[in-house]
Amino acid sequence: MNVILLSEKRIKGLYNINCIMKKNCKQVWENCLSFIQDNIADKKLFDTWFNPLEPLKLEDDVLTLKVPSMFFYEFLEENYIGVLKAAIRKELGHNAQLLYSVTMDTAIKNTTANPVLPSNDLPATQNYAQNIPVSIDSQAKDLPNPFVIPGLRKVKVNSQLNENYSFENFIEGNCNQLARSAGYAVAQNPGKTSFNPLFIHGSVGLGKTHLLHAIGLETKKRITEKTVLYISAEQFFQQFVESTKNNTRNDFLQFYQMMIDVLIIDDIQFFANKTGTQEVFFQIFNGLHSAGKQLIITSDKSPAELSGLEQRVISRLKWGLSADLQMPDAQTRIEIIEKKLFKDGISMPKDVIEYLAYNINSSVRELEGALISLIARSSITKQEITLDLAKDMIDKFVKSNTKEISIEYIQKVVCDYFNIPIDTMLSKTRKGDVVAARHISMFLSRKHTQSSLATIGSKCGNKDHATVLHACRSVQNSCETDKKFRFWVEELEKKIMTQTLRRY
Repeated sequence: MNVILLSEKRIKGLYNINCIMKKNCKQVWENCLSFIQDNIADKKLFDTWFNPLEPLKLEDDVLTLKVPSMFFYEFLEENYIGVLKAAIRKELGHNAQLLYSVTMDTAIKNTTANPVLPSNDLPATQNYAQNIPVSIDSQAKDLPNPFVIPGLRKVKVNSQLNENYSFENFIEGNCNQLARSAGYAVAQNPGKTSFNPLFIHGSVGLGKTHLLHAIGLETKKRITEKTVLYISAEQFFQQFVESTKNNTRNDFLQFYQMMIDVLIIDDIQFFANKTGTQEVFFQIFNGLHSAGKQLIITSDKSPAELSGLEQRVISRLKWGLSADLQMPDAQTRIEIIEKKLFKDGISMPKDVIEYLAYNINSSVRELEGALISLIARSSITKQEITLDLAKDMIDKFVKSNTKEISIEYIQKVVCDYFNIPIDTMLSKTRKGDVVAARHISMFLSRKHTQSSLATIGSKCGNKDHATVLHACRSVQNSCETDKKFRFWVEELEKKIMTQTLRRY
């Protein structure tokens, strides 16, 4: 073994060289930051994307920067590669290169990895698909993924707002006056009122979703630079699962905390008993709220009545204003019908409108469904819309909706159609015809009942919610590509609805 002994003077010399290298590394990056700041007008953007970067080393005109996550790396390369390249070459010359040392927290092993990634010389770089949470909605293949950030401007994030659900189309009454007024105030000045979060609750079909979209649309109309995102709690959960699977949880958090100004989450009761989802929601909530950004949330129950949610989450939901939606009174229901008819350019006798309003009093959704059914029957049979026709149709409509279609009933119809014993369908067999019947029954149960994914799974052979989601996705895809399969599903839906009417 050869041993090299260094003199004290030599050791001090090497130490000084090392210190000079570190000093030069930091100095070079400080000069780069000064150049970048001069070329980025928005100080907030500069502080967000460049202050967290740390210079690690400088070797042979190659500067290595430490970045907090893969999300940072991809966003910098996508949006700021031009100014970064100009700054580095100004300091180090034309042959200068930039490397990134990416810190990634691994949730499973609790260790830290630091992969080093080169910068491209291209104006932009493609996002790494494996590092991005995918498919915001498993049922809608063409639904844009909000994690795809197409450019520098935040407004390019797809808000997923429905233009038809505006304040102009929302009928105000005593049943929703507080929620509507609070929502409108939030839209005028998001994050700056005491209504943060704004928590809206009420039963199914009372207009919660409509009001959420209206708030989002009004916000975008008045403050165009605000980034608004509407998302269902179920979609949020799916995103979180994907981010956990792909080890991109940090990216998931940073997207919501940095890119969103107004976050709208529908049906938060879906988070019940989902510990991991509640944990990440808690972090996102705190980050947005402390930054003065707006949260709007809905549920079928008030915060105090929610079960399966951690107490700390419930306490956050109570911070702002809680407003409920109730079933509209008869006069408001009349106004809803008249508004709908006016929008569609249809006239209807006053006594028919009043009959509908006084006899359909369970939800606004059912009221609109009854109205559509009456118009359709009149058009198909070429009968004039009269009070007698309305009475005949509405009496049947009310009776057919007195009971909810059950999962068990759907399973029976499906099994009879395919001539498969129910026990066989609920078994673990993987035969093609049985699997198809099982998937279709799950799909129809989700579509035609109010049951949760977990409930559907438990009644379909003790399957978990992920299996149900997969089944629904599989049926959706098969309907789009297989005419025979689509025919089966359509026929079964007809049988379920027709036989349901006969039963009641």
